[in-house]
This record gives sequence, C-alpha cells and structure tokens, in this order.
Amino acid sequence: MAGAGESRVSGVRAGVPEADLAYHGAAALAGGWLDVRFLPRNHGPSAVPEATVRLRWSAEPESRQELPQGCARSGERVVLCRLGALAADGLGEQVRLRVRLRGAPAEVLMEFDTVWRGGTVDRNRENDRQRVLVLDTGDPYYF
Repeated sequence: MAGAGESRVSGVRAGVPEADLAYHGAAALAGGWLDVRFLPRNHGPSAVPEATVRLRWSAEPESRQELPQGCARSGERVVLCRLGALAADGLGEQVRLRVRLRGAPAEVLMEFDTVWRGGTVDRNRENDRQRVLVLDTGDPYYF
C-alpha cells in the first residue's frame, strides 16, 4: 500500500524513472577458455545514470584472472562489470571478457543479469537476464 502522498502504478512509485535494459552478444568456449562479448542497450524511456551486470558460470574460473577495467570477481563463479551510464534509447560500451575455466569443461552455463540500474525501474526483466549454454566447440553462441 502506498504511503501518504505517494501513489503507485503497477507496483512502482509514480515519478520513479523507468528504463528497459537489454543485452545482446556472443560467447564461445574452446580448450577451457571462455570468450564473452555483449553490448548493453537501454530502450528507455529514461536514462540510467549507472548500471552493473553480474555474470555467473557453472564452471569455476581459474583463481588468477586478468579482467577488463570495470570488472571484478564477486565470488567463486561470479564477476560484476560496471556498465556506466546508459542514455535513453542508447547503446553502452561493448564488454569483452576472456576467462580460463578450471578443468577445461566440455560445456558451461553462463547466466547474467542486471544488479544495479542507478535507481531506475525496469518492468521488462526478461531481456536483461540471459542464460546461455556454451559447448566447447569454439563456435560462438549468440544471445
């Protein structure tokens, strides 16, 4: 229930900026190396002042990894990457990761989702959550 002087529309406080984040890219696995690249997009209607995405893998990356600027490990199988600001109806910078997975698995399930949207609300969470099964073929799997 909304408090005094506060109205709600579909469970979201009125006046809260709304954005619609989405990610499209590819992942390839070859000989234990996982290459991931994706492009964040904000379909709007509001700009996002700051966004962060979380990547999780079913296989654990090697302990020592060189990650791109803005990315940091957050757990055994989790990496967080800062996306920065995303203009309304705009594209962000492409994110590229190359990680070495322990034991050179034959496949890896990669999941990612938005963990921070800078105070904006995203009513369409389906396009900012991805699950991709990547087989050790060297071929890119697009999402």
